[in-house]
Amino acid sequence: MKIKLECKRNCTGLFKKPNIKSERQKEILFGEQFIVTKKFKKFFYGYSAYERYHGYVAKKDLTITSNQNNYIVQKGKAFLYKKNNNKSKINKFLYLNSRVYIPKLGKNFSQINQYWIKNEDIKKIKRKKNTNFIQSLKYFKNTKYVWGGNTCDGIDCSGLVQEMLKNIFLKCPRDSKDQEKFFKKKIKINQIKKGDLLFWKGHVAIALNKNESVHAYGPKKKVIRMKTKKIISDLLKKSLKLSSIRRPIN
Repeated sequence: MKIKLECKRNCTGLFKKPNIKSERQKEILFGEQFIVTKKFKKFFYGYSAYERYHGYVAKKDLTITSNQNNYIVQKGKAFLYKKNNNKSKINKFLYLNSRVYIPKLGKNFSQINQYWIKNEDIKKIKRKKNTNFIQSLKYFKNTKYVWGGNTCDGIDCSGLVQEMLKNIFLKCPRDSKDQEKFFKKKIKINQIKKGDLLFWKGHVAIALNKNESVHAYGPKKKVIRMKTKKIISDLLKKSLKLSSIRRPIN
């Protein structure tokens, strides 16, 4: 049995067991697809279509997919509106990388089902790849560290890397150990440049330049910019040695 569904909330958790109190392994965003292979009472078991991450998702958070989503949210939080004007803003929003179907692009606003969204908050889903994948980091400044998080309301180290690359339509595994294997090009530390990924066992950081990096860091409980040498020395004190530096985009 394989059923293709999509998330109908702004995000939902993918859990290790069919219980919301079990470990949340990642989040699935609005419009992202989930392939169902089994049913468990109030949960579906299957995998996320983007990177085939397996787990359990609450049935109530999924709906039949139309396979028509043609735009992606390009802002940390894109608020929705009752009408196509600024005065009708409501307390509903979609996170960065949420997928939506827009049949016709309006002048300043476009309609999504019964709501409207600003055109400046979305971009067309296309194959062309923008190599500046860290441009969306601004939406995650000081975002709290949350294990299994994928949004600007809470994210972990590998989730941050994944959402950055997802926004320029590149594939990226969810866990840091898989990301290190997936990106093949190894870089020496004296060759490091913006966008390179630094890996440790169970951790990853993104280089901003040859001296600084950013990461969702558990001990600091947030996304933080630090000197790369400081990150390396701090983790070495925890017996975590830098295992490799990879370049995700050549």
